Amino acid sequence: MSDLRDAAMQSKAWPFEEARRVLKRYEKAPPEKGYVLFETGYGPSGLPHIGTFGEVLRTTMIRRAFEVISDIPTRLICFSDDLDGMRKVPGNVPNQERLKEDIQRPLTSVYDPFETHESFGHHNNAMLRRFLDTFGFDYEFYSATEFYKSGQFDEVLKRAVERYDDVMKVMLKSLREERRQTYSIFLPIHPETGRVLYVPMKEVNATDYTITFDDEDGREWTLPVTGGNVKLQWKPDFGARWAALDVDFEMYGKDHSTNTPIYDRICEILGGRKPEHFTYELFLDDKGQKISKSSGNGISIDEWLTYASTESLSYFMYQKPKTAKRLFFDVIPRAMDEYHQQLRAYAGQSADQQLANPVYHIHEGDVPASDMVVPFSMLLNLASVAGAEEKDALWGYIRRYAPEASPEANPQLDQAAGYAVRYYNDFVKPEKTFRAPTDQERAAMADLAEAFGAAEVALDQIARKNKMMGNDEPLPEADFADGDFLQSVVFAVGKNHGFDNLRDWFKALYEVLLGQSQGPRFGSFAALYGVQETRDLIAKGLAGDLS
Repeated sequence: MSDLRDAAMQSKAWPFEEARRVLKRYEKAPPEKGYVLFETGYGPSGLPHIGTFGEVLRTTMIRRAFEVISDIPTRLICFSDDLDGMRKVPGNVPNQERLKEDIQRPLTSVYDPFETHESFGHHNNAMLRRFLDTFGFDYEFYSATEFYKSGQFDEVLKRAVERYDDVMKVMLKSLREERRQTYSIFLPIHPETGRVLYVPMKEVNATDYTITFDDEDGREWTLPVTGGNVKLQWKPDFGARWAALDVDFEMYGKDHSTNTPIYDRICEILGGRKPEHFTYELFLDDKGQKISKSSGNGISIDEWLTYASTESLSYFMYQKPKTAKRLFFDVIPRAMDEYHQQLRAYAGQSADQQLANPVYHIHEGDVPASDMVVPFSMLLNLASVAGAEEKDALWGYIRRYAPEASPEANPQLDQAAGYAVRYYNDFVKPEKTFRAPTDQERAAMADLAEAFGAAEVALDQIARKNKMMGNDEPLPEADFADGDFLQSVVFAVGKNHGFDNLRDWFKALYEVLLGQSQGPRFGSFAALYGVQETRDLIAKGLAGDLS
């Protein structure tokens, strides 16, 4: 354990770098509360999107890295700001007309358009928890509604009354002049309509901890700030929550970064110690737009898990958190293959390299072996040429390529075959467009089919020779020995037919034979699909029989 801790203290992997910053908070003395508190915040104004999951995953990775370098206990709180008023009706939910009646009511008082839960806020909280539970996160769920109404927030709210002018001074510096005239850190919840009111304060009374204000109809009201009658505006709420819970670490998106000094200062004014922060870049959709809960663009967690494993999603989230990444369906195959590449590399790496490998953080140090003897991208192309509707159609090819593989012995591969069929039918098949070859391409493909025929004989001779020498082991995926041989044949044919840029040659193969502009390492694909089957595919492509 000491060797692991020493290596972790030097590791440049970002979870360890962040964990060391958190540990430095307590280099003089351990936390009085007895643990280090990690927190993530969630606004349930719409269905949880994949970025919310990424925030919890990344925080968990830092938390686990902290537990490697320190013996101080830890906790993770997922805090839902569900007392916030619903400002607009999300565009991706049913019963939108009915929802309009509840504009500005707290999310836990808004009608559930799905009619499955007590409120829209309760529905979205349940969705979030289901997503988090799918991945086995160890967390505690906090609802702002319960936090305010139960009195857990009362002491900090009273402090906010006592130090109202100081907190307001911080906030007013960040606001435009017209906004300053009506701004208050307190948002009363109307006793009759139940709506969250954005109104100026007539009085903030530190004697009895009440606020006095006029509602939209000009009627004066006085409410205690405690007991869930009042909530804080979102920026003061950030800092107040840190102070109330004594949060040690919270990460959030780049869109919050300019507010960090405001959050920190309010936390300090209200008697807390500002936490460590980590700002990550935002996720973008295929058009380069920020993904949003209310618009529902980008990929949902359920959608990703329809086409790829949970681990591939975790791998995608681990990569370069401070770099903006486009999050749409085309990234899934690469994430699947790169995840398994890292799994295969892990066993042969040094301790330092293992700590920097994403799979260490995905699996919390207990890293499994990969049984993917065929890459996911190759399975996609196999599904394409085989027109597979079920994963069983792929197993005939897989077994011929890797005789010892089976759904029972290779559960990751079996699962991936199912994902590949779904992905192909939903995304690849609708976009397939075959074209006729040019004269140059036609001559080259005809020669390739003939060369593959000779290659099949040569490969058969190699297999017989290996068997005579007692070597009948299946060829490992990492070697693709016969695929390498066939790939060299593809290269040679392309050069012989004057393709100065061999990319044009491979692109022609993909567009004529697979109906797409990109494709697999063609020699490896031929080894998996079968040499004769590939020759037949070329014949169909040249005859215009593919569609």
